[in-house]
Amino acid sequence: MTVMNRRDALKSVALLMGGTMIGANAILTGCAPDSQLKDLNFSPEDLAFLDEIGETIVPTTDTPGAKATKIGEFIQMMVKECYDAKQQTTFINGLNTIRTEFKAEKGVDFMEGSPEDRLTFLNAMYQKYVDSGEKKQPEIIHMLRDLTVLGYFSSEIGATQALRFVESPGRFDPCVDYKKGDRAWA
Repeated sequence: MTVMNRRDALKSVALLMGGTMIGANAILTGCAPDSQLKDLNFSPEDLAFLDEIGETIVPTTDTPGAKATKIGEFIQMMVKECYDAKQQTTFINGLNTIRTEFKAEKGVDFMEGSPEDRLTFLNAMYQKYVDSGEKKQPEIIHMLRDLTVLGYFSSEIGATQALRFVESPGRFDPCVDYKKGDRAWA
């Protein structure tokens, strides 16, 4: 995981939509998994934590970042409604790992850390698994990245401010000239 600019985020969305995503079966079928954790609740502090992680992944630049979309609420909904019990447990354990390892490494809670420290930590967490040569990647990083990118670009802010948006139905232009630096279409 590295700093993601808008263009890289768009590429990730394209990969996400054409590739695999944890919990995709439930999303694609529209059904809740058969086995889910009962009474899975996120506190306001958990939602704020998810907002900060989302802001680390898609930061505010010339357009609002993930925190402006209330990404924590979106992630909570996706985990509660679309993940099965095993994925939910992996997600919760992963968040706890991020909290404890960040505090052990930086000496402060994740919420008190600087944006640079947060990004460095998440990148190092991902890189540690890449360098180890293990085939299994840190699922929490993939879950957070996938959910943040999906939530951000499917939000009103992401679709109208980070992407070019034309309300549908609109006119059909089969051939539109591309100018370097143009945003992708929502």
